[in-house]
Amino acid sequence: MPTPAKPFKVLETEKKSHRTKAELKLRKEGEESLSSQIKMKERKEVRKNKLAHKEFKRVKEILQDIDKDDALYENVINRYAMLLAECSEFEEKRERFYKDMDKLDIQFVADEDFTMKEYIQLLCNMQKNILDLDKQIQAKRKMMLEIEKENVMTIASALRSIPKKPDQEKDNPLIKVLRGEA
Repeated sequence: MPTPAKPFKVLETEKKSHRTKAELKLRKEGEESLSSQIKMKERKEVRKNKLAHKEFKRVKEILQDIDKDDALYENVINRYAMLLAECSEFEEKRERFYKDMDKLDIQFVADEDFTMKEYIQLLCNMQKNILDLDKQIQAKRKMMLEIEKENVMTIASALRSIPKKPDQEKDNPLIKVLRGEA
């Protein structure tokens, strides 16, 4: 796969491009046309969730650095931040279940009133809950990975869709001479 074309800002800062001024102008206009020029906004539910808010701010700063903090990406980034927070909450719940299982083991050894059947039943329920949480965590992680991939692909594909060279004359000068038009 070929290396994607450099964005106009990179070409401008490097000040050493083989492209003509017309090509650079076309590239700049093409990149600007792919932006809504509206800054990304955080949703209310993201702002309320401490972890999601922190992640939204982090990703937004990164996108600002590359001039991609556009409103076109705001829904995806808000959703990503919420998924990250939900995933973290599920991981905390899973850890609590592990700690409860340890407490149950200690309680079973120390308490004679506790029957083996009750112990096994409680243990099985806790393990089932842990597996259910793991499934939910994996599903959320998969969604997050898909968002991450799509975001990168969207930005890369936006850069690839910008024409590299301005439209040149469609007619070949040799063909014009052969036709006797020149």
